[in-house]
Amino acid sequence: MIHHIELYVSDLKRSTDFWGWLLVELGYQQYQKWDEGISWKSGHCYIVFVQVEQRFIDAGYHRKRIGLNHLAFWGESKEHVDKLTEQLKQRSVSILYTKSHPYAGGEQHYAVYFEDPDRMKVEVVAP
Repeated sequence: MIHHIELYVSDLKRSTDFWGWLLVELGYQQYQKWDEGISWKSGHCYIVFVQVEQRFIDAGYHRKRIGLNHLAFWGESKEHVDKLTEQLKQRSVSILYTKSHPYAGGEQHYAVYFEDPDRMKVEVVAP
C-alpha cells in the first residue's frame, strides 16, 4: 500500500484550486496545510502538493520524460465519471482523447483523462 505521494507544483494556489475540488469529489479530505504545501487524505494514503523552489521551476514537467506519467483514481460509477467530466469542462479543463472518450483505455475501461495545471495527466476510472 502507498503511504503518500508528494508532487512539486509550479503554482501552489492554482494547483490547490484544481486538486482541492477534484480530490473532495473523489472522497478525500484536506489533511495538512502549511505555507509551501497542502495535502488531502483518503484512508491511510495521502497526496501532498508542494510549491517548487524558484530555482527549479524553469525545468517544468512533461509526462513523457522519465518519471511519473499519470495518476489514476477510482470513481464511484460511470455516472460519477460523467459528472466529473462535465465539471472539468465547466472549469475549462481540456479532456484528453476526446475522439475515444470515455473508452480511450479500451472497450471495458470507462474513464476520463485530463491534465492538471502543470499538465500532469490524471485519470478517473469507473469500477
